[in-house]
Amino acid sequence: MPAYPELDLAEQRLLDLLATYWSSGKKITVLKAMQISSDASSTTVHRRLKTLRLKGMLELQMDEDDNRVKYINPTPLSCDYLSHLGKSVVAAASDVKSGQTQ
Repeated sequence: MPAYPELDLAEQRLLDLLATYWSSGKKITVLKAMQISSDASSTTVHRRLKTLRLKGMLELQMDEDDNRVKYINPTPLSCDYLSHLGKSVVAAASDVKSGQTQ
């Protein structure tokens, strides 16, 4: 298993929310991300965006027309992490269906 940075619960939830946008091909701005979480304040989300960026899990891209707008993009590390997580969920569900739970 590749080495991933340790993520706290808030970072995991935020990354999951961002992944729903990324997987559907939608762009998401920092401002929009600060508004999508129902269980965290915008300040908390902004702080977690910073820590995820420092951990290499996302990157920011400025809008070509308006430098005040920044889009949140996944990095290869976050794509690999989310892919690994998805495969783990599928494997666990398969084990449950076949009665191989521990």
